[in-house]
Amino acid sequence: MRLLKVATCNLNQWAMDFDCNVKNIKESISRAKEAGAVIRLGPELEVTGYGCEDHFLELDTVAHAWECLKDILLGDWTDGILCSFGMPVIKGSERYNCQVLCLNKKIIMIRPKMWLANDGNYRELRWFTAWKQKELVDFQLPSEISNALSQQTVPFGYGYIQFLDTAVAAEICEELFTPTPPHAELALNGVEVFMNASGSHHQLRKLDLRLRAFIGATHTRGGVYMYGNHQGCDGGRLYYDGCCCVVVNGEVVAQGSQFSLRDVEVVIAQIDLDAVASLRGSISSFQEQASCKAKVPSVVTPYHLCQSFNLQMSLSSPLEITYHSPEEEIAFGPGCWMWDYLRRSGASGFLLPLSGGADSSSVAAIVGFMCQLVVKEIANGDEQVKADAIRIGHYTNGQFPTDSKEFAKRIFYTYSSEATRMRAKVLADEIGSWHLDVCIDGVVSALLSLFQTLTGRSPRYKVDGGSNIENLGLQNIQARIRMVLAFMLASLMPWVHNKPGFYLVLGSSNVDEGLRGYLTKYDCSSADINPIGSISKQDLRRFLRWAATHLGYASLAEIEAAPPTAELEPIRSNYSQLDEVDMGMTYEELSVYGRLRKIFRCGPVSMFKNLCYKWGSSLTPSEVADKVKHFFKYYSINRHKMTVLTPSYHAESYSPEDNRFDLRQFLYNGRWPYQFRKIDELVHEFDGEKTALTKISDQQKMSILPDGGMGVVAAGSGDPKAGL
Repeated sequence: MRLLKVATCNLNQWAMDFDCNVKNIKESISRAKEAGAVIRLGPELEVTGYGCEDHFLELDTVAHAWECLKDILLGDWTDGILCSFGMPVIKGSERYNCQVLCLNKKIIMIRPKMWLANDGNYRELRWFTAWKQKELVDFQLPSEISNALSQQTVPFGYGYIQFLDTAVAAEICEELFTPTPPHAELALNGVEVFMNASGSHHQLRKLDLRLRAFIGATHTRGGVYMYGNHQGCDGGRLYYDGCCCVVVNGEVVAQGSQFSLRDVEVVIAQIDLDAVASLRGSISSFQEQASCKAKVPSVVTPYHLCQSFNLQMSLSSPLEITYHSPEEEIAFGPGCWMWDYLRRSGASGFLLPLSGGADSSSVAAIVGFMCQLVVKEIANGDEQVKADAIRIGHYTNGQFPTDSKEFAKRIFYTYSSEATRMRAKVLADEIGSWHLDVCIDGVVSALLSLFQTLTGRSPRYKVDGGSNIENLGLQNIQARIRMVLAFMLASLMPWVHNKPGFYLVLGSSNVDEGLRGYLTKYDCSSADINPIGSISKQDLRRFLRWAATHLGYASLAEIEAAPPTAELEPIRSNYSQLDEVDMGMTYEELSVYGRLRKIFRCGPVSMFKNLCYKWGSSLTPSEVADKVKHFFKYYSINRHKMTVLTPSYHAESYSPEDNRFDLRQFLYNGRWPYQFRKIDELVHEFDGEKTALTKISDQQKMSILPDGGMGVVAAGSGDPKAGL
């Protein structure tokens, strides 16, 4: 037997906060060494933080990373343990995203990333160059480092470390998901331990995809796959969702948490590497391919990592993988993200305009759950969470949070001004927030009086005989007053209660409203941060049903059952404003449009064609065409609103967030003359007033076509997992 003990970790790093990052790195090494591990893996770019973005272009950032590495290497941190550190490195005139592998105060090898993440939320090619050579070259260490370490050069490039009893290699994040990942070739060269340092963010329903990749990497070729990740908000819209793990021959033997308030989590696994050698020796095709492999360069290191058979060292066994439901993910992900944002921003709490509708109630429930997490983590002995909670909640005389509702009362303000204020009040009481009832009628009347004085005209709501222009203008006045009121309360209520600091205003518009543009620019959707801005209405309603039972907020069940309304028009005996009627489309349809537009890259014509397959058994081509045109008209004329969208937690593949994820123009020809003309031609060609597809029975679907004949794109438009 060759027994090996390894450690991988989740670290809550903060971009550009080198003190914080080094502290967490050292703590993770201490825990790994205390457990007896001889390999320690951290996240990608852990020294600087992954989210530095254009700060990576500054020479200071690279210089500070080297200074931090020197500080680690001059101590005893790497004595007897192979450590992989993620940091930027400049070689010649190129900047690389690197893993620096160190042992016994020396740098053994620097491995630059070969395939960079450059889609979705990732822009690595903006800051880094991909290493393209299948070789190792000499790298001259910076003089300050070489003098301190008495080491002039180090191997740099693609390769692995050959120890006396095993071979170890790095594979960095995106490389695992490429068509020909490095681990395939490295396994044929005898590498048994793979270290994947990652900067992977949370997205609903994504974790299974990631874990299946680790399992697949070692299932047919054997090996130990170590995965380390960031965990937390490191300064932007993303929440890195941890889940560090160790996989052996396709079996998960160690798994860390996906969501946590902790700054450092270390996971240990104890492995017999002979199990890897045995599996590889039993696979004929592996043996044949290994016999004619392309040779990968290596760095020979005369050092033993393994122990021989020893009953004092037990072995890690396969685990049942832990997954969270999407409803739990909505609670944990944004809740942990908001806690990081709150404690790092210097704010004293949150303020939320709470209407009693589904969206704002979801945000309130998430804040309540965050308070529950804080109290639970303090009870579990986390001193950092305790210190942050004492500071934010302004506890004195040795007191600290022991009850989530009491903690919420200190850090969470809500106010309501709508007809649903009773539902809002009940929910606020369940959560424990400091709740205010506000009537804004007087402010609205004052503004309308001013308008009448200036123009001599008095606008009316549509329900009272006014035009569409009047109706929209009156709704926008209310919406924008709510926003002004929210920021006024957030800045002054701490002063009213003799507290220092300020409150962060929370937004509560969902991803579908953003896509359709069903929100007022600079209304109460304008806030400091929005925890649900990238979550669909359908997922939020499922979350509310779950939270009513599992979080102890029973009133959420009634809130979820109520029809969605913006509550900006007067209620009459024969009229009540409803979102889906206002928008001319359902939230379910919006999710379909969103996935087709973003995930499946459909313009108007392609969307029409695919929806003819999806909806063709119940709608005529003409009706489908009208729906597609209606969506694209309002999507395009409202696209400008996305340029000022409140920074939102990223959770959904079809998010229209303009600042980073969904880059498009914001001035469109909303008539789409060429595209809509093409759709009209297709409708005419297929006699568009007749239903295109004949409805088939469930039995026929099973025997003929599994998806009823929709095709991959149309079927995927209704799948929440699409785009992962």
